[in-house]
Amino acid sequence: MSRIGRVERTTKETSVLVEIDLDGTGRTDISTGVGFYDHMLDQLGRHGLFDLTVKTDGDLHIDTHHTIEDTALALGAAFKQALGDKVGIYRFGNCTVPLDESLAQVTVDLSGRPYLVHTEPEGIAPMIGSYDTTMTRHILESFVAQAQIALHVHVPYGRNAHHIVECQFKALARALRYAAERDPRAAGILPSTKGAL
Repeated sequence: MSRIGRVERTTKETSVLVEIDLDGTGRTDISTGVGFYDHMLDQLGRHGLFDLTVKTDGDLHIDTHHTIEDTALALGAAFKQALGDKVGIYRFGNCTVPLDESLAQVTVDLSGRPYLVHTEPEGIAPMIGSYDTTMTRHILESFVAQAQIALHVHVPYGRNAHHIVECQFKALARALRYAAERDPRAAGILPSTKGAL
């Protein structure tokens, strides 16, 4: 049974299409108009082994905020849709990823309850190309709200803004992959004592 999510989201500010296959090979086709964000979403697909298509047309003549936010919302909704009933998955996942001087620690619970804890070093460069680095937290907030997962992201140290953001996306990809994978010992079992996720 395929685990594929497809979400189209259209507002006066953006038009977004996201497709994700949780059991893919890491094939990506990403176009948001924000180069660094495309790079991060590519990391998410490749390291999560998700086949991921993202096509966003947004009001970039204003700034990148709506494009980035609405893409993250659609991605979260597509991820939730692809998870389906969550029967037989591991549910929990974590990964620690270094990128040169930076380190990201990510833990996820596909709990059905949205909650985000996010810490990263203060004073990092405010921009990476047209990408506002304060948007990283907002991307995670938006994704979590729609995916309905608990997500803890901690970057205890790092200097280079590119590295600080990128290691978060790589660790997130692996943590989501591990949590969403099917547990061969739990076939047909929902990983919850209350019978709902």
